Amino acid sequence: MSVQIHTSKEGNGTVVQLQGKVDATSAPSVEQALVGAIEKGEKKLVLDCASLDFISSAGLRSLLLAVKKMKAAGGSISLAALQPHVKEVFDISGFSALFTIHSSRAEALK
Repeated sequence: MSVQIHTSKEGNGTVVQLQGKVDATSAPSVEQALVGAIEKGEKKLVLDCASLDFISSAGLRSLLLAVKKMKAAGGSISLAALQPHVKEVFDISGFSALFTIHSSRAEALK
């Protein structure tokens, strides 16, 4: 699998750490992890992207689906520690407007 997903409870939220590449092959497992957390009642998700090297349009789609579900549930998903080339993908695609983007995981959990 091209992405590793680590989920942990931290403070008042849940951190989902994405490591590697989120592409057409791995996007469904990312979507499953996020939607699973939302369905368990999680209202604050932080995606730690410090080790995320690549995200494809399929990866963006799975994040979009999770954001829509979370908004419906009255919660929020924020992104933390995006690498410059990954942030560029979010900027170009207009996805930066859908997420609150923080420079670090600690900042996102505040």
